[in-house]
Amino acid sequence: MTQEHPILYSFRRCPYAMRARMGIAISGTPVRLREVLLRDKPEEMIAASPKGTVPVLIVGDNVIDESLAVMDWALAKNDPEGWLGPDNGAELIATCDGDFKHHLDRYKYATRYDDVDPEDHRAQGVKFLETLAARLADKPFLCGEKRTRVDIAIFPFIRQFRIADMDWFDANAPAPVRDWLARLASSSLFERIMAKYPQWKETGEENSFP
Repeated sequence: MTQEHPILYSFRRCPYAMRARMGIAISGTPVRLREVLLRDKPEEMIAASPKGTVPVLIVGDNVIDESLAVMDWALAKNDPEGWLGPDNGAELIATCDGDFKHHLDRYKYATRYDDVDPEDHRAQGVKFLETLAARLADKPFLCGEKRTRVDIAIFPFIRQFRIADMDWFDANAPAPVRDWLARLASSSLFERIMAKYPQWKETGEENSFP
């Protein structure tokens, strides 16, 4: 790791940061990872990206603070599994990041919102699971036999949906989605990007990643 390597501000449990780290990890592009707490964000991160969300990638004088853009930056350098294929799943990802994320937040974090019924939002979220299940009915991944950008972009949010009530999910979510989620969650790639790091604000310690 050298001072020329880009800086990545990340938070281990954030689904946006997860997909960015998976893109960087599969590409093998080295960065200097700074682990942060979202409730105690370092001033340096806010100065680079005032919106205060992760991931934030600093490449020289340029700042990339959208998770999909971080993925694509890394994959443009090296895409060994062909994640940037002809079917990039743009519509599915947009639905995940928009409508599904809206319902996910109100299901998983219902106490943060006024006048919400978490079960109603769960039911709305299941509609997206059914869309995914239809694509997974005859193949292991959303675009075929191999994982691609669309799987990695969506997977962390489905994982969060399961975490909200794991017993319910395991009993009621569509079987193709359960299998797909388990396949990705047990992958060596995911295990690698979920390593724990000390908080950069507390220690000043950058971590070589991947």
